[in-house]
Amino acid sequence: MAKALVVYATRTGETRNIGELIAEGLRFSGFTVEVADVKSFSAPEDLAGYDAYVFGAPTYHGEMLQGMKTFLFLAEKAGLENKAGGAFGSFGWSGEAGERIFETMKNIFHMNMVEGPLMLKKSSLGGGIKMAQDYGRQVAARLE
Repeated sequence: MAKALVVYATRTGETRNIGELIAEGLRFSGFTVEVADVKSFSAPEDLAGYDAYVFGAPTYHGEMLQGMKTFLFLAEKAGLENKAGGAFGSFGWSGEAGERIFETMKNIFHMNMVEGPLMLKKSSLGGGIKMAQDYGRQVAARLE
């Protein structure tokens, strides 16, 4: 069974909620999924053993949270080339974090990314639950 890792940074819990919904979509596709806070990782080896990776953070004052920035430097050393990937973000006024995570995963890590990051203001608004679950399915489809 394929394994996926969803890693999030959060201020208010909304990005964690979106990550959990993405994980549901991956599970619907038959994946075993671990969902974890960026604070859970201290070495590149902590990211070993997964087939797909999804990283997300909110945008706060035009920036991603420092915890995700630090995590991305760690992940750069984890050898994620050609792994299936996705990125997501929550935001109020702007959505830079999700885009920056996506571009880092695609252009620096050289991962097999889905088309664009998932950007939601809240998982509970405007069909966000289904959109997040569908995004998980799209990441899973990268392994088919």
